[in-house]
Amino acid sequence: MREIATERRGLRGALLPILHAVQHELGYVDQPDVAVIADVLNLSVAEVHGVVTFYKDFRRAPAGRTTVAICQAEACRSVGAVALADHARAALGCAFGETTPDQRITLEEIFCFGNCALGPAVQVGDRLHGRVTPTRLDALLGEAR
Repeated sequence: MREIATERRGLRGALLPILHAVQHELGYVDQPDVAVIADVLNLSVAEVHGVVTFYKDFRRAPAGRTTVAICQAEACRSVGAVALADHARAALGCAFGETTPDQRITLEEIFCFGNCALGPAVQVGDRLHGRVTPTRLDALLGEAR
């Protein structure tokens, strides 16, 4: 990670590009990497940690093989996203921000995919799905496993 940070430290606003590069390389930004990045950029560990924890884009632990994200913005909530999220948590046995015990699926909450007309919206991996029902979610989860 020192190499990634060193290569990018001259960029304007280098912290975010470095964090994105680390996330891309490892799939997450762990605490030892935070310390290395802080050292390279002459920042405190607290400053780097603050950025990592502020942005939802950065994971602090490895994710499952597939990420399932359920929109929790108002438009989706008004058409069943709360019940859908409850169903997903029960089906997977994990909460938002957690990974199933078999490490296959990480469940995330998102606040707007910009797919409001087709809510509730769910993203499985890189694919966005609209008007997802509990039955359809079960099928999507089955495919993801």
